[in-house]
Formats: sequence, structure tokens, C-alpha cells
Amino acid sequence: MEIFDVFWNALVALVQKSGFCNITIQQGLMIAVSFLLMYLAIVRKFEPLLLLPIAFGMMLTNIPGSAMFHPEFFGISPDPEIAAEFAKNGVNFGEVLHHGGLLDILYLGVKLQIFPPLIFLGIGCMTDFGPLIANPKSLLLGAAAQLGIFVTFLGACLLSLTGINDVAFTFKQAASIGIIGGADGPTAIFLTSKLAPELLGSIAVAAYSYMALVPVIQPPIMKLLTTKKERSVVMGNLRPVTKREKIIFPIAVTVIVAFIIPDATPLVGMLMLGNLFRESGVVDRLVKTASNELMNIITIMLGVVVGATATAENFLTLKTIMIVVLGLIAFCIGTAGGLLLGKLMYKLSGGKINPLIGSAGVSAVPMAARVAQTVGAKENPSNFLLMHAMGPNVAGVIGSAVAAGVLLNLFG
Repeated sequence: MEIFDVFWNALVALVQKSGFCNITIQQGLMIAVSFLLMYLAIVRKFEPLLLLPIAFGMMLTNIPGSAMFHPEFFGISPDPEIAAEFAKNGVNFGEVLHHGGLLDILYLGVKLQIFPPLIFLGIGCMTDFGPLIANPKSLLLGAAAQLGIFVTFLGACLLSLTGINDVAFTFKQAASIGIIGGADGPTAIFLTSKLAPELLGSIAVAAYSYMALVPVIQPPIMKLLTTKKERSVVMGNLRPVTKREKIIFPIAVTVIVAFIIPDATPLVGMLMLGNLFRESGVVDRLVKTASNELMNIITIMLGVVVGATATAENFLTLKTIMIVVLGLIAFCIGTAGGLLLGKLMYKLSGGKINPLIGSAGVSAVPMAARVAQTVGAKENPSNFLLMHAMGPNVAGVIGSAVAAGVLLNLFG
């Protein structure tokens, strides 16, 4: 009988400590949201390389008792007192290393701004800047597409004037929301982890969702702001770019950007280092490692820990809804900014530039360039805009990193 009592008490204790007995409605909703994101990643193939690990990390962090991630270690909380205390004392690395879970340890790669620059290193190894070098005017289109970042930043700031605390954003939070308009996930994570870590989960999900929806969001805007005649313009061939130009370009960009906006150096510097590896032709092993094994490892860790920040306390708020809405506005305005400058270039060039390439100024590489090609080919089957659109597309990557540096300089 005594053995039975011991067994029964142990069973009761096990059940009482299980997640089934301790889960809240909010945690259950968050796990359901993670299932939805997994569906979008696996079945609908929406940015699966990052959306899938983000969704799984979201599920892990909302399982009661898993103790894999402790938001309070990093000041990730909507509670202003916790945020103020963290701002005063910063991360207690000893606490994280001795008492943190697996995802707490991995999150240090985000908090210390290690993972996003390494992602940029891999992107640089895979990116050909030839179209941008051959047509330097593409830099202007990439810059124009960053309009959505700053317009949305101002819009988020203005929400504070409503007097409604649930939709009021600080300058740091508004800057983090605006960066969604750059359509660059690593840049959004880089800036948000520094300025508004409590919004990291919401902003990352919004950023990668809109990147995946580029083929859905952009075409209606492109057709609204351009005429059939403009969309049918066939552009001439780009000039050949020498190897010397391709080697000098990443070095020159790094020096110029680093001196003007030092805060953008981690992203731009690693992007250009990767590109220099690629174009030098003497470090093939490094190029393969950075663009494959290293890129894949960092992608897994980055996605899971970003998803882990999406706890029920931080995610299930009115602010999350506003972030999703503002993110869509930012992305649309960014697309429109590139298109409108493209239309101006069309006029100034006497009809030689197809304004559709301006829509590729957002940083969703190479999806935005492919969308420009698809829309242009529908109007004129002989049109081939892909390489022309890649110029603004890679310029957008640089532009979003520079914009993040500007915001970090202002509010960091």
C-alpha cells in the first residue's frame, strides 16, 4: 500500500508539473500561431528557410515549463519597469550562462549582433554586384525604395499622439517598425535587437512574411503607378564589368559607408567582405563555407531564437497588429518610392528606362527582381528586365543597411 501511495504521489506530481496542467489560453494561442506559420512555410513555401525555424522557436518558448528561453534576462518585456531595469544594468551574462536555457545561450548571438552580420557575409558571397556597377544609377532607385522606412517611422511616432497606450510607440520602437519597409530580414533583426528587443518576434514575423509575399503585394502597385507603355519598355544590354571593378567596388563601398555612417559598418562591411571573397577568385573554400555551411548554421540558430522572443506576453497585443499593418504600409511605400523614381528616370531618359526596375529597390533579393521581370514580360514577351532589376535590388540591400545605421546612430 505504501508503494502504491508513493507511485500515485509521483504520478500526480508529474501531471501537475506537465505543460497540459499549466498552459494558459494565451500560450495555447501562440502555439496555434506557430502551427499556422509552419503551414505557411511548409505548404505555401513562404520564406521557409527562416519562417520554419522561427515558427518552431515560437512553439518551444510557449510550452509551459520548457525553460529554454527567459525573456527577462534580456529585458524583453512590455513591462516598463523591467525594461527600465534592464536599460540600467544590461545583460547579466553570468546569469545567462549559469541559469539560462539553450535558447538563452543562442540568443546572445542576436543580442551581441553576431548572427545578422554573418548572414550578410553569406549574402555577399552569393551576390553579383555587376549589374549595379554597370548601371550606377541603380543606387538611386535602391535609395528611393527606402522611403517606406522613414515614412513609416514618422507614422509610428505620430500614433503616440493618439493618447492610446496600446498603440503608442517610442522612437526606438518606431525605428524598428520602419525598417520592415526595407524588406531585409537580417537588417530588421539587427536593428530591432538593439533598439526594441521586446518587439523582435513581431517584427521578424512581419518582415519575413512580407518578403515572402513580394509576388502578391508588388504587382498591383506596379500596375497602378505605371502605364502599359512604360511597362513595355525594352532596355538595352548592360555594359561588361571588369574583374578589377568588381574587386574595387566592395572595398570602396565599405570605406565610404564606414566613414560616413559608422553604425552601418557591421552589416555593410560583412556584406562587402563576402563579395570580395567571391570576386577575388582566390578563396573559393571561404566562399563555399560562408555561403553554404556557415550560412545554414546561422540561419537555423537565428530563426529559432528570434521565434523564441515571441512569447504570449509580447506577441498577443494590439501593438503586434499595428506592427503588421505598419509593416505592410512601409513595404508598399518603399515599392512605390522606387517606382516613382523609375518613372522620373523614364521621362529624363527619353523612354529608355523601364520604371518597373525601381520596384526591385527593396531588399528582397532576388525575389523583387524576378517580380519586375515577370510583370514586364507579361506586357512585352520580348522584355528581359531581370539583370537590369538586379542593380536596384542589390542597391536596396546596401540602402537598407545604411538606413539601419542612420536609425541606430540617431536612437541607439
